[in-house]
Amino acid sequence: MRLNPAWTVAVSLLAIPSIASATSCDEIMNMVSLNIPSNIVIETMRSSGTAFTQADVQCLQSRGAPADVVSTAQQMAGGGTQVVRPQPAGQPQPAAPQPSAFDTEDTLGGSTSQVGPPQPGGAMDSGNDEVEPTGGGPAELEQAIEAYRAKKFATASAALYDMLKANKYPDQETKIQYYLGKALYDLGMYHSAQHYFMEVVRKGPANPYFKYAMPRLVAIAQHTGNDYELLRIVHKIPPEAFPRQAKNHLYYLMGRKLFEQGELSQAGEYFAQVSSKSDEYMKAKYYEGVINQQRGKLKSAVQSFREVMTAQPPIVGDAVAAQQIEDMKDLALMNVARIYYNLDRFDNADKYYSMVDRDSTYWAESLFERAWTAFWRADLNMTLGLMLTVDYDPYFTSSEFVPEVTYLRGLTFFNLCEYDDVERTLTSFDATYGPMHTELEQFVSRYKDQKDLWDQAYDAYFTNRHDQSVLKESLFARVLRNKDLSAMVRHLDMMDGEVAAINAQKQQWKDTVGQELIQIIEQDRVRYKKRAGGTLLYELNKIDGMLQSLLTQSEIVKFEVVDAQRVDYEFKAQNADIEAGKQRPIDFATSRDIIYWPFNGEFWRDELGYYRYTEHGSCR
Repeated sequence: MRLNPAWTVAVSLLAIPSIASATSCDEIMNMVSLNIPSNIVIETMRSSGTAFTQADVQCLQSRGAPADVVSTAQQMAGGGTQVVRPQPAGQPQPAAPQPSAFDTEDTLGGSTSQVGPPQPGGAMDSGNDEVEPTGGGPAELEQAIEAYRAKKFATASAALYDMLKANKYPDQETKIQYYLGKALYDLGMYHSAQHYFMEVVRKGPANPYFKYAMPRLVAIAQHTGNDYELLRIVHKIPPEAFPRQAKNHLYYLMGRKLFEQGELSQAGEYFAQVSSKSDEYMKAKYYEGVINQQRGKLKSAVQSFREVMTAQPPIVGDAVAAQQIEDMKDLALMNVARIYYNLDRFDNADKYYSMVDRDSTYWAESLFERAWTAFWRADLNMTLGLMLTVDYDPYFTSSEFVPEVTYLRGLTFFNLCEYDDVERTLTSFDATYGPMHTELEQFVSRYKDQKDLWDQAYDAYFTNRHDQSVLKESLFARVLRNKDLSAMVRHLDMMDGEVAAINAQKQQWKDTVGQELIQIIEQDRVRYKKRAGGTLLYELNKIDGMLQSLLTQSEIVKFEVVDAQRVDYEFKAQNADIEAGKQRPIDFATSRDIIYWPFNGEFWRDELGYYRYTEHGSCR
């Protein structure tokens, strides 16, 4: 049985159901996933004599069955009316804390609108999002708004805060919160502004300031790179209420939320609504590729990933966002390679892996995965050469945590019958990663069922000193490739900067507005740390499981080495006249396009990725 790299996602090869027995939702979807034409699927359904239920119809619709198949099931269920898709229950992500009461509310602002998938043609325009209501308020409020428009943001925010705190104008509360959020935003206090915009949005789409506050929340999320707050509420907003300026971002987030709940068909419908001119288009196409890959539609998956690779990236204003775009393109490239790998088309996989640029965040990972393609092509010297760059190169020692490389090296030496090298490699592997596995296992076990302590789990590695830890810096670099976690870390750092900015204001402002904002920030800090701590535990648990698996496989290979050495000794005893281990001459002849330089232990950047061993092996 072929050993796959730890990243490989198995592609299920579903057997075609017999024509007379395709009577359940699962069996019909098996046929759909195999791209069997709809007319044949429908004929099979009709010939089966099955009496479908409304649950069957809803199952087919939620899983993305073709419209004519759903319609046939509806007719066979005894009705011709359109099925209303049930609203998926909001569930926390595997690494997230349990939702608060706010998270579990069905809708915002007491709205009774049913939240469902976007209708063809996109959501309705909520109106002109740029022209805000003016006038009509008390003179004191209008004066504060005029101060804001005159760019006197501190003066305006102080006046608005006093009105809000004293509850002077209850019927104007939303307007006050909205302009207070705007003033704080223009002061560069994005988290505080987010709080007040969220207060407006919570009142629901019926509130006249909803469609102005929501785009502001989206702008803050794009600035910080953190969609956490929006993901808490997006499923409570009817798609037709998405403001025009925010709808593409909200389509993307709704697709992402459904994807994380396993509702792949509905998620795909939302991703498909994201405009090609939107900043979220590349992300949506990437998710479409992942969905198609998981559903076995590999040609469609490759097409989606290629669209990501060739899409015109949005213009972004900071280096972090620009790097994330490049990372997404490289991940799309690697996913195409992984699809070919799982199809045993190793030459195609190697081609795509080799296209990952050496300046990419994922270059070392692509080299490791490419090494597996060389392994299965029986090019073991190429396998060892690619791993030399990843495992020993000083350029990667602090940034890349790929313990799978050491295991693959041991496995490669085993296939070359170089048993001494296998023992040295795997003994070193056990000594290095065994203690890491122990620390990770104990840490995850301590906190995984203690959600109230997840903020402490975050502090344990991201705030406090941990001099006794055996975990490498590169391990946390790998953990921080989780975009949600890295965004939360940056947001927490931004909170620290915001507190410093508040304390730098004039005393009167700091003692009134500032104190309120610091309380808001400190309350949210605990909530954000819990969320980040949960995601950290999720990532560390994945790494711990991977290490445990590799350590087990290492023991199996070492056992096989002992057995292979016994056979080798028996062979030598029976063939004493055969000269064992004779050094074969190395042939340095290469293509005229290649210059061969023997490796002398030095690493040069322009040579990385081009190393190749000259092992002949000792197999008899």
